[in-house]
Amino acid sequence: MQPTLFPWSGYLGLMMNVDKFIYLDTVQFARRSWQQRNQIKTNNGAEWITIPVIAKGKRDQIIKDVVIDNTSNFNKKIQKTITSAYIKSKNFNCSEAVFEILNNENLQLSNLNIEIIDWIKQYLEIETQTIYASSLENRGAKADLLAHLCEQVGADEYISPLGSQEYLEQSNIFETKNIKLSYFQYNHPIYKQLHGDFLPNMSSIDLIFNEGKESINIIKESIITGGYKDR
Repeated sequence: MQPTLFPWSGYLGLMMNVDKFIYLDTVQFARRSWQQRNQIKTNNGAEWITIPVIAKGKRDQIIKDVVIDNTSNFNKKIQKTITSAYIKSKNFNCSEAVFEILNNENLQLSNLNIEIIDWIKQYLEIETQTIYASSLENRGAKADLLAHLCEQVGADEYISPLGSQEYLEQSNIFETKNIKLSYFQYNHPIYKQLHGDFLPNMSSIDLIFNEGKESINIIKESIITGGYKDR
């Protein structure tokens, strides 16, 4: 999976349901994607949190090379938005760790995203091994790339998000490499939220600020029995 900013709970569900999780930091960066922004729930509804990046003249850069624009004081704005939205939540104390990461003045967007994911992973006691795609040989694109990465880490099964099914089904590369291809299934949970009616698909920090350590059980219960379906 690409290292996304404050990923949603389903991302964490997939992570905890595999033995090895590869941060796909070697594919092309897409502006205004989940790599760069996510939503939290505020008193005014869903609101975007966005990390500004240096994009001029860098149209085809890959994720690991994207540089954060630290001239905009974005971290202060994000901290203000998070504080306003969650200061009354029972687990707002978690914000201290999140703000510390935001204040680290990371140069690369992927480093910031992965630091946040790693903190969430540690907080929820997810023990899955993580690997950077950039630490492996990258060859081919789409299904070919994914199968080659899986092969290098000794995978006998690749569990994919359902959103990738269309292009994966156009290839037989996993069958050729004798790697089973399955699809992760997840029912979005309903949990305690501030600010009125429940809003799905918020960042996982919305879940953590509202439910704390119980978040891991909420995620587990949202994984459909078996966690995946076969191709």
